[in-house]
Amino acid sequence: MLESVTEWFWWDRLWLPGNLTWSHLEDHDGLVYAKPSHLYAALPCALGLLVARYLFERYVGDLLANVLGIRDAVRLPAEPNHVLEQYFHHQTRAPSQADVSSLCKKTSWSERKVQIWFRRRRNQGRPGLRKKFREASWRCAFYFFAFIGGILAVYDKPWFYNLREVWVGFPKQSMLPSQYWYYLIEMGFYLSLLLSLTCDVKRKDFMEQVLHHLATLTLLGFSWISNYIRVGTLVMATHDSADIFLEGSKMLFYLKWKLSANVIFMVFTLLFILTRLVILPFWLIHCTWVYPPEFYPPFFGYYFFNAMLFLLQILHLYWAVLIAQMLYKSFCGKLEGDERSDEEEDESEEEEHESDALEKRNNGLSDKNAYGVRSRANGQTAKDKLRD
Repeated sequence: MLESVTEWFWWDRLWLPGNLTWSHLEDHDGLVYAKPSHLYAALPCALGLLVARYLFERYVGDLLANVLGIRDAVRLPAEPNHVLEQYFHHQTRAPSQADVSSLCKKTSWSERKVQIWFRRRRNQGRPGLRKKFREASWRCAFYFFAFIGGILAVYDKPWFYNLREVWVGFPKQSMLPSQYWYYLIEMGFYLSLLLSLTCDVKRKDFMEQVLHHLATLTLLGFSWISNYIRVGTLVMATHDSADIFLEGSKMLFYLKWKLSANVIFMVFTLLFILTRLVILPFWLIHCTWVYPPEFYPPFFGYYFFNAMLFLLQILHLYWAVLIAQMLYKSFCGKLEGDERSDEEEDESEEEEHESDALEKRNNGLSDKNAYGVRSRANGQTAKDKLRD
């Protein structure tokens, strides 16, 4: 059964145009073609990039954070409380007012003290500013060098200037060493992002990010096997260009350099619109959808590849809405940081001291009232004795 599934999966008609088989893509006369077995190298490449990321964040990212004066906010630890801890882990991290009232009865704490406990406990699980800065600096560095590598891989090729050249001789197009390394490193990078999702700063669009990484890996893997390498390199270079400025703007936000961050974010927005909403749909998707039937009859891979590109385009439209909202807030002066991340809740020491003082005062008033009652009672007893 496994043999039948494997045979069906690698059926020529799924991956190649009609009248072509895998035998037509065997290396010969100095021509080297992309092979499915090459994709196995993406996993060790991803692991290598994870090691490189750790070293970069540990030494370069930390050094930059120290030089630029980035410090994590001082967090007051939540007071140990078994009842609240159990509720935090098994019920909800943000209890309603009714839940707070119920917890007050169980813990004999005031509502304000319970609310402060949950605020502190939530903050304990949030990543610090230095971690966010290190992640952004790593991604900014990777996208920068990946974009430079992508441009070097395509700038002197005829299909970079004339998209019809992408399909000339397809799929019998020999693979170039620059294409191999560009694909391998990009696939390793996106695979490393999937492997590190649980450790990275969690964003509000977490599921969209997972879907994006999976779609990207599927698209790259399929384009490699079907020899859609020429257009694949163009798509990757198009994506990397804007991401450099996105991560750069995050770094400036974390530095509190708001004016510079807003300027870089506007540059990112313009590039995002140009590359993801203009070049990708009207040049590259047009190239993969309109031109191929002029060179070969459509097959399953033709429809599948374009479907994955359309999925990416839908995600780009979703992010375009988020970017427009962030850009509007930056113009209004309301953008304080990376809105996709879970921001730390403010917790001023003055507020905490005020709460503690209020509680002590209430306790003091209770003690004073009790002392007054005892004093009056003792005074009345002394008067009774004098009368006697």
